[in-house]
Amino acid sequence: MKILFIYNPVAGQLQIKNNLWSILNYFSSEKKVKLTVHATQKAKEAYKIVRKRANKYDKIICSGGDGTLHEVINGLIKSNYNKTLGYIPAGSVNDFATSLDLPKDMKKAAILAMKGKPRKIDIGKFNNEYFLYVAAFGVFTDVSYVTTQEMKNLLGKVAYFLQGINSLTSMKTYKVKIVVDDSISEDEYIFGMVTNTLSVGSLYNLSNQDVLLDDGLFEVTLVKAPKDLIELSNITTYLVSGKGDNDLVKIFKTNNIEFIFDEQVPWTLDGEYGGDPQNAKIEVMEKAIEIICEEH
Repeated sequence: MKILFIYNPVAGQLQIKNNLWSILNYFSSEKKVKLTVHATQKAKEAYKIVRKRANKYDKIICSGGDGTLHEVINGLIKSNYNKTLGYIPAGSVNDFATSLDLPKDMKKAAILAMKGKPRKIDIGKFNNEYFLYVAAFGVFTDVSYVTTQEMKNLLGKVAYFLQGINSLTSMKTYKVKIVVDDSISEDEYIFGMVTNTLSVGSLYNLSNQDVLLDDGLFEVTLVKAPKDLIELSNITTYLVSGKGDNDLVKIFKTNNIEFIFDEQVPWTLDGEYGGDPQNAKIEVMEKAIEIICEEH
C-alpha cells in the first residue's frame, strides 16, 4: 500500500514535533506499506501537493489543524481522488475532529487512520472552492486567519478568544439578499455561517440542531445586530450554550443557499481566508469524501 503522509510541523503548539517519530515508526512498521512523508512549509502547500500527487497513492493521511485539513480536502476533490483520507488532529482548535470524535492522542489517531473504517461525509461547495465544516462572514470570522501561528502556538484557544474580543470594536452590519430554493429574503446581519459540524471555534455550539455530517443538509446561522451590551451578551450566551431561543439569531437547514451583498465581503472557509466575493453560492456535495473515523 502506498501512503502519502502530509503534515504541518508548526500546527497546534508544535504537537506534531513531540509525536512525529513515534507516528513515523508506527507507519513504517506496518507490513506492505510504502510511505512518503511531506512536511509543509507555507500556506497552500498541502493543497498543491495533494492535488498534484494524490492519485499516485492508495491512501492519504494528513496531520495538522483545520486549515491543513481544508487544504487537503480541496486538493482531493480537485484531483478527483476517490480513496480514503486519514486525519491526525494537531491544531489549536480542531472543530471537525471533535465532530468526528477522533482521538485526541496523536498515536491513537495514527492507528485509527491506518486501520479504521471510512465514513462518507458531506462537503460544501463555495462558488468554485470547497469547505469541510464552515463557511462564514461577519464579526469574528477573521479570528483564525488573522491570528498568527506563533500566537496560536503560544496561547492555543486563548489566542482565538483574544482576537475575537478585538473584533467587537469593529462590528459591521452587512445588507444581504438570501436565496434558498425559490425563497428570497433581504435583511441586515453582523454574522452568518453555513456549517456541517457540532461546534465552531469552540465558541458556537450546534449540538442541539440535530446535526448529521452525511444527511445532505447544512445548518445556516444568521445573527442580527444587537442594540446594546445586554443583547450582545444574550446572543453570545445562546451561541455558546446552544440552548433556548434568541430573536436576533436565525437558524435553519438547507442543501443550497446564495448570499448576494451590495459590496465585496470577506469569508472564512474552515478558518482560512476564503476570498471576498460579492455573491456567494453554497451547495452541499452529499457524501463526497471518505474519512477514516471509526474503529473496525
